[in-house]
Parts: sequence; C-alpha cells; structure tokens
Amino acid sequence: MSIATVSRTQLLSRIAAALLGGYVFAWGFIALGVAAAFAAGMPFHDAEHLFSLLAFLLYLVTFLWSFAARDPRRVWLVLAGGGAMMAALASLIQHALV
Repeated sequence: MSIATVSRTQLLSRIAAALLGGYVFAWGFIALGVAAAFAAGMPFHDAEHLFSLLAFLLYLVTFLWSFAARDPRRVWLVLAGGGAMMAALASLIQHALV
C-alpha cells in the first residue's frame, strides 16, 4: 500500500477550490434555481429560501469532492466554470423576465 504525497501547491489549490470554487458554484446554483423557479411561477421568496437551503448541501458535496477528486484542474474547471455558466444562464432568464 502506497501513500500519495501531495505538494504544498496542490494542497493550497484544493483548499482554494473548495472554499472559493465551491462558493462560486453554490452561488450560481442559487441564482439559476431562483430565476428558473420564479419563471416557472414559484413566489420569489419561496424559491430563494428553497435554493439557499439546497445550496448548503451542494456546498458540502463540492467541498468534499474537491479533496477527493484526482485532478485539481478538473475541480477548478467544474466549480468555477460551472458556477459561471449557471450565473450566466440565470442572468439570461432574468433578462427574459423583465
């Protein structure tokens, strides 16, 4: 059984991905979820509360995944890229509603 050694840079990258990337991903999830639910007819504050509560679970999963994944570049790509894409889609939905 071998123990993998992790460099300090890789560890800092994973910590930053877990904290910052997870936040961006959760924020994008909330923005997209609230915009989509409101567009579907759900009251705004109900959608906001629902997706904020779900984002706590999502943040926990993304935080843990950022340390379990093999490649930190994939973690950054999924979390930061996915969060940015969800935020952009939420913006498009919001502009369509106005």
